[in-house]
Amino acid sequence: MNRIFTLFIYACLASASAHAAERPNVLLISIDDLNDWVGCLGGHPQAETPNIDRLADMGTLFSNAHCQSPVCNPSRASMMTGRYPHTTGIYFLAPDLKQAPVLDGVKTLPEAFAGAGYKTMATGKIFHTGDKRFFQEYQPSGGFGPTPKEKISQPHGHPLWDWGVYPEDDNLMPDMKAAKWAAMQLKSIHDKPFFMGVGFYRPHVPMYAPQKWFDMHPIEKVKLPLVREDDRDDLSQYAIDLTNLMHVSPTHQWVTEANEWEHAVQSYLASVSFADHCLGIVLDALESSEYAENTIVVLFSDHGFHLGEKQRWAKRSLWEDGTRVPVIVSAPGFEKDQRTNQPVELLDVFPTLLELADLPADADQEGQSLVPLMRDPAADWNHPAITSFGRGNFAVRSERYRFIQYLDGSQELYDLANDPHEWTNLASEADYQQIVAELAASIPEKQHAVLPGNSTGHQAYGAANARISK
Repeated sequence: MNRIFTLFIYACLASASAHAAERPNVLLISIDDLNDWVGCLGGHPQAETPNIDRLADMGTLFSNAHCQSPVCNPSRASMMTGRYPHTTGIYFLAPDLKQAPVLDGVKTLPEAFAGAGYKTMATGKIFHTGDKRFFQEYQPSGGFGPTPKEKISQPHGHPLWDWGVYPEDDNLMPDMKAAKWAAMQLKSIHDKPFFMGVGFYRPHVPMYAPQKWFDMHPIEKVKLPLVREDDRDDLSQYAIDLTNLMHVSPTHQWVTEANEWEHAVQSYLASVSFADHCLGIVLDALESSEYAENTIVVLFSDHGFHLGEKQRWAKRSLWEDGTRVPVIVSAPGFEKDQRTNQPVELLDVFPTLLELADLPADADQEGQSLVPLMRDPAADWNHPAITSFGRGNFAVRSERYRFIQYLDGSQELYDLANDPHEWTNLASEADYQQIVAELAASIPEKQHAVLPGNSTGHQAYGAANARISK
């Protein structure tokens, strides 16, 4: 009897081991502060991203994807827990997700995979901070460095806000170190299915890259974003205040008067091309590895970025430039070279990966699995993308429209099919009131209070709100 029982146990273990071996690996790749200046998204005509485009050819490109917050910490905390900022109270750079009472006991994305028997490892920036807490193995890559002794282009302001040629060698860049570490892992033998995060820091400021990446984008040929001088005339003062007061980015006036606009755009394009090159190193390693046919690849960015549009710079806006992000999913058994324009969210990545890996769904998550759109990019999809920047400030993105409602009650509506630059606010037009009402219905009635903190987001939000009462 004991021998039979022992054989039974061995058989169960062998079956479990075989099942584990069949599970797909996961390669989650983040590119920090990358907007739609990507070849396959067409956000800038001079963007050169052959490897992002190559990955899009390998899977499904979600061309209408949006973040849950146009700020690093809340965007990543939301994606990694499957909860909206208005559910957790994490709206800005502080507090850390571990300090949110609502998230007490909630497993993050890599922790959920670790619990299912996966080996989890990462390098670079996947969470906003403290990645080592969430992965079984973590390799630091060097953060936003290296930096020169003196700033190159913007002499004042925040230490990270700068751009230009630096350093001399690609190998000194943290993103190159991250790419090589990831490639090494893909060449190694793993006794479990793996969940690997690879977080690239560029094009986040400082927008530094070696000279050869700038040579790809000669400054005399750089095309600037289209900006109208009267673009903000149909916006409320609150909308302008929320996106300009107490921010650490340079003002558009300073950038233009300092004759740095072309240089800054060139630096962003160069940084994007460099990050794309690093991605290529990882994809090459994957394609030449034994894991090529059994690995899910997800690429995302945490939010968009302004480079003069709406006469402002950086993130922290509820407009298309602030919320639209690249999202690509490639998975075994699914069609390649697909594209869908249905509105999706970073929040959807977590449930998508659970379904693709055949792991139990989490009913408390607030996103939707994207698998139906991977099966049929034209499938019915009644899930708008919702972004917030502080309690009371929301954007709702459908396939065609963007609706914004601010804490002071002011509203904006843009028809992206006819107005891709969001130059004309239609919210007060009589012919669009039904659309306004339909999109406004998606704004959550229950909104968590802003958790305490003294981040720049808290300061900007407080400064804009203070003017409401005056």
